[in-house]
Amino acid sequence: MTRLNWQEIAPEGAKALFGIHHYVTRRTNLPEELVHLVFLRVSQINGCAHCIDMHSRDLRKTMSIDKISLVPVWDEVHHLFSEQERAALAWAEEVTRVSETHASEEAYAAASAQFAPKDLVDLTITIAAMNAFNRLGAPFRVPVAAQS
Repeated sequence: MTRLNWQEIAPEGAKALFGIHHYVTRRTNLPEELVHLVFLRVSQINGCAHCIDMHSRDLRKTMSIDKISLVPVWDEVHHLFSEQERAALAWAEEVTRVSETHASEEAYAAASAQFAPKDLVDLTITIAAMNAFNRLGAPFRVPVAAQS
């Protein structure tokens, strides 16, 4: 069954959500690669095929396929990820799974040690935005670009 095109049906809502996306990708001090890394990890947790496909493609422009492939197990391959990337990925997992983690003190301390206060807030907005996109992309089965 074909699912609804949420962007066509609710263009004002889509515009608002894309406004947040524009903010985190263009108006913050967060490195673009870090933003896409967080987008990818959040999408992997949420199982949004469209977003996983899109952000994997975005990262392939600047990151090795080996590193991208190991994002789901980033905490087992510390040598591939910087301290800041590890803190961002840990915080992304904590915030995405907030009902389970309650945003632990350990993850908050690690993120706070790597990000200035404004950057940590912007990182959290980044995570929240991707969670919102995933909650539209997955249920409405937004198509992927990948071909067989």
